[in-house]
Amino acid sequence: MNDAPANPRQAPGKRVSFALAVLMHLGLAALLVYGVRWQTRKPEVVEVQLVSAVPPAPTFAPEPKPKPEPKPEPKVEPLPKPLPKPDIAQKEKEKPKPPPKPEPPKPEPKPEPPKPTPDPFKEQLKREAEQLQQHKEAAAAAQELADFKARQTSTAQAGEMDKYIAAIRGKVRGNIVLPPDIKGNPEAEFEVTQLPSGEVMNVKLLKSSGHAAYDAATERAIRKSSPLPKPSKAELFDRTLKLRFRPQED
Repeated sequence: MNDAPANPRQAPGKRVSFALAVLMHLGLAALLVYGVRWQTRKPEVVEVQLVSAVPPAPTFAPEPKPKPEPKPEPKVEPLPKPLPKPDIAQKEKEKPKPPPKPEPPKPEPKPEPPKPTPDPFKEQLKREAEQLQQHKEAAAAAQELADFKARQTSTAQAGEMDKYIAAIRGKVRGNIVLPPDIKGNPEAEFEVTQLPSGEVMNVKLLKSSGHAAYDAATERAIRKSSPLPKPSKAELFDRTLKLRFRPQED
């Protein structure tokens, strides 16, 4: 007995695919129709009323907890800039000059006192005193000049007197005969009295040399030298002379 073949069972996905294809075509047709209609239809004026919205009823929501404030970040202070090295060659800054001191106020000039009236008697005394002072100064200057001239004259006379005495002693030494037993260089001093012509009147021993033979020989030489040499000037003549003699003269 041959059984009839059963109807083949359709796959379930085929119906779904068919339904989706139909929907897709319908949507495409509706889109075309609506697009053509929208392009040909004038836009209608639409009135819109603005109504203020009713504020919503307050709701008691739980208060939000305050957020913790963020901790401030620590500030990092910038490092100080290194000081510039002092320049040795750089000149020191000039110190500020002190302000000038205010000048003190100038004193007001005092009025000059009235000049006294000159007294003729006092003026005469003043002139006489000045003249007397001038005479004193002139007399002092003259006296000083006279003293200077006297000193010069005295010096010149002293020089001439030395020459005069030296001439007498030279003549007497030429006539002294020294004793053979004399020793050393003893000195004998004599006082000689003479005339203006130079003739010897008297010879006196004032100081002995300690050697009698030498004293006697010198006295004889003085008497033998008469007349004695004369001075170059008559005012230099002296009646009494003091003469010193040594055996060995310098």
